[in-house]
Amino acid sequence: MKSMKVIVILLFFLSDCSFHPPENKVLRIKGSDTMFMLTEQLANEFMNDNPGFIVHNEGGGSQLGIRALIKGEVDLCATSRTLKSDEIKKLAENFNLVGISHLIAKDALSIYVNEGNSIRNLELDQVKKIFSGRVTNWSEVGGDNEKIDVIIRSPNSGTHYYFYEHILEEENYATSATVKNLTEEIIEEVRKNKNAIGYGGIGFSKEVPHILINGIEPNIENVKNDSYPIIRYLYFYTQNNPDGLTKKFLDWVNSREGQKIIRNSGYISLWDFE
Repeated sequence: MKSMKVIVILLFFLSDCSFHPPENKVLRIKGSDTMFMLTEQLANEFMNDNPGFIVHNEGGGSQLGIRALIKGEVDLCATSRTLKSDEIKKLAENFNLVGISHLIAKDALSIYVNEGNSIRNLELDQVKKIFSGRVTNWSEVGGDNEKIDVIIRSPNSGTHYYFYEHILEEENYATSATVKNLTEEIIEEVRKNKNAIGYGGIGFSKEVPHILINGIEPNIENVKNDSYPIIRYLYFYTQNNPDGLTKKFLDWVNSREGQKIIRNSGYISLWDFE
């Protein structure tokens, strides 16, 4: 009877351990919704290649991911923008660290329009005027005499901030703009609304036209040679120089296998390979 109790206790202990792996075998990631599906694929493939390690991935936007990093709640923050000066300051106040960025991929933003819209090319300055609300009718840029419906990402999004900083040059978005949390939601709105215009990564759905900017097509070749004008990088951020599981994961992401997943996901790998 005593031996039976020992076996039951042992089985309970082993079962409990299987649901609570040691902290050094768990990697916590939070951040960019743009990067969420990519990070999920990377996490799943990494766990397949490295049994026993657990990678928890959560979206919510770059801003929320950065906040989690500042609070010490995650090991990695996934972000489609660099940290702002006030965010670096908060990291320094909390941990005496300023954060380290780790490039994982090159990306570009497409401008989406509806299939029924005759516009297939815009100058970058026209894009700025449309999204800032200074151009409000498609006829002003060569289209039909119809009101432009601007669709943008939420302020939590790194894409929202990147567009604000680099395309609008810190001019405010149009006050009439409709805000969507996810790129998929922008695409859906543009798909069903003839007069809508939105933005998002070039690797997202081709259900809607990705128009030319300055006469240049948003494709991988033009992003690689830097001729397309709306290019950015995607990052993982750590508080400090990574070690242990965090370093192992980052090294794997930048390996041939990790970069192949990035390329196959519609993003641009950091280096070429056959």
